[in-house]
Amino acid sequence: MSELAADGVPVAVTCRVLKLARQPYYRWLATPVTQRELDEAHLANVLFDAHRDDPEFGYRLLADEAARAGHRACDRRVWRICSGNGWWSAFGKKRTKGGKKAGPPAHDDLVLRRFRADAPNRLWLWDITEHPTAEGRVYLCAIKDVFSNRIVGYSINDRMTSQIAVNALVSAAQRRQDVAGCVVHSDRGSQFRSRKVARVLARHGLVGSMGQVASAGDNAAMESFFSLLQNNVLNRRRWTTRDELRLAIITWIERTYHRRRRQHRLGRLTPIEFETIMTTQVALAA
Repeated sequence: MSELAADGVPVAVTCRVLKLARQPYYRWLATPVTQRELDEAHLANVLFDAHRDDPEFGYRLLADEAARAGHRACDRRVWRICSGNGWWSAFGKKRTKGGKKAGPPAHDDLVLRRFRADAPNRLWLWDITEHPTAEGRVYLCAIKDVFSNRIVGYSINDRMTSQIAVNALVSAAQRRQDVAGCVVHSDRGSQFRSRKVARVLARHGLVGSMGQVASAGDNAAMESFFSLLQNNVLNRRRWTTRDELRLAIITWIERTYHRRRRQHRLGRLTPIEFETIMTTQVALAA
């Protein structure tokens, strides 16, 4: 219409031919993109980033992630955007031929509740626990070496996504160095079945193992550590901030659990003492 007007054709004539009202045209000409459209585009970008990071999230959880990033919207609006773009939960609607590929399959249970190891870095257990604070929940993903009960890697975050499992696994691999062939046992949570975790396992030569669905005993040795943490730190008081609880968890693991808490199974030694003595004896024997 602007081009026709430049050629001398009145806007009124063009609108009459196209059966359009002039007022909406002039309103659109003044603001081709409305503020609502801009807000929705920014919201869609945030929803897409959250869906890409955690494809198992449904639209309600995506709405929570958008609100956390400062883009609040009702569930219906978020559903409309997700529906229009095909951003469905990986556990929700069936995939079409052109849809996203299925995630990695669950690992076989290589442990079968035999929580024993005759050397470091032969069997690791890992799991995730959570605890509330006045600011919101804090999630801890920890990895324990069965040989000495030492926590070889952990990650603390305010979101329970696959990234928290990746960070814990990377920290454990970097701390222990020679980890190829080590069995890493977990439950079948979506965080441990993600492609990110599978790539880290393959990169370090680690072997994945998973217990059965709804069978807490398949990772009981890890639950015992979380029970100690619950009684000694988490339930001792009400926590105001996430940073406060994060510092308390790290202090208890590194100072108390590793260096001061003696364990009957380790011959009344701490995990650090047990590893130091046993690895020294192996080195002398060699």
